[in-house]
Amino acid sequence: MSDFGWTEKQRAFLRSNDAKVEFLEGTTASGKTTVGAYKFLCRVMASNDQMHILSAEDTGTAEKNIIQKDNGIADLTRSTFFEYKGNGSAQYKMPHIILHTKRGDKVVFVVGYRDKARWKDALGGQYGCLYIDEINTANMDFVREAMMRSNYTIATLNPDDPNLPIYKEYINHSRPLKRWEAEEPKEILAELVESPKDGWVHWFFTFDDSGISEDKKRTIIENVPVGTKLYKNKIQGIRCKATGLVFSNFDQNNVVKAKELKDRIKQGKLKFKRYSMGVDTSYSQKSPDTIAMEFCGITDDGDLYTLEERIFNNAIRKEPLAPSDVVTEIVGFADFCRIAWGDFRNIFIDSADQATITECIKYKRENGCIYNFIPSYKGMKVTDRINLQLGWIAKEQYFVCDHCTENIREKGVYSWQEDKDIPCDSDDHTINSEQYAWLPYVHDIGI
Repeated sequence: MSDFGWTEKQRAFLRSNDAKVEFLEGTTASGKTTVGAYKFLCRVMASNDQMHILSAEDTGTAEKNIIQKDNGIADLTRSTFFEYKGNGSAQYKMPHIILHTKRGDKVVFVVGYRDKARWKDALGGQYGCLYIDEINTANMDFVREAMMRSNYTIATLNPDDPNLPIYKEYINHSRPLKRWEAEEPKEILAELVESPKDGWVHWFFTFDDSGISEDKKRTIIENVPVGTKLYKNKIQGIRCKATGLVFSNFDQNNVVKAKELKDRIKQGKLKFKRYSMGVDTSYSQKSPDTIAMEFCGITDDGDLYTLEERIFNNAIRKEPLAPSDVVTEIVGFADFCRIAWGDFRNIFIDSADQATITECIKYKRENGCIYNFIPSYKGMKVTDRINLQLGWIAKEQYFVCDHCTENIREKGVYSWQEDKDIPCDSDDHTINSEQYAWLPYVHDIGI
């Protein structure tokens, strides 16, 4: 392996040769393209196959960002005879690279996935190695077709909208190696939940993994507005939607550990004056909408904490829940929270879901329990609720326990509609349920 000043993680990536598919996700200026291109070349030269594919948005982008740039393929192959046929050749009409190796000549076709007519011509057979630049922006038909025809794939990307099909169909099936799992953002680890596929590896690279100078790193960070999608994607390395984020100022400073909270309670440094629980329901079996239960606490100082959550999704359950089933789940979750944190009685359930409320009242009449099942208060507009939360977040008076992963995920993707000044009606079930919990006690928060 030639020495190009690789960092520790880059070297680990280059030396790992067991993977079938490798996704290189991470911040901007993290060296993904450089180290990915180098390993791609190594795998091409070691392959028994003659034909390979290098793909980007278009051939011009591939030339500028991967082939001809500093530490691009042209530089990285200084010890290997390299030819680039940008206009094709008598043998192959499309742009391609020829690598003269000990295993014979290797041909790497340079393909632009934006032009379907051209890439359809390229994908006529089986290929050895495949490189996809910025796979999050790639044509999905190209990705499906190309990966099906390749023995080994490297794909780079910056974090993007987690609802993009590329994540569910491909990236979220990968897993990090145990050695590097702790260095992955927990927001992304929480998304890697699709069934794992053998040999599919997820790598996360940051500024620190590229070896760039602190001055260069500082310049990049200072030039990106905080709270924007660009900042979350390329600086923080967090997946979030393309439209404007609702909770753009929510970050890791608002995430706390439950154990630390309980230690502070024991030490007398933190006291909760009130607990409450909210429930938002969706029984659909055809959507990712969830049945969400959130348990919140308000301190003597007026700080709001989301302490526990429980999520059910009928779309992925073999036996979907009905309102009569959810009642026992609500009571069970309430008992768990009461024992773990402290006594409370009021549970606020989405007022639009009369079926669940009726079942809860019936349960209390027939079985008896300490809880009051109350229709949620919706007198305050959604935008006003959001405005309050944004203020609490800014003043460090709103926190979420780190094990409430779905709530944290929704905070990172809940977005404004592009054509209206209201939020999208998605990725909001934990957000709604926690609002149901604190709305009746809003005057106790933020004091």
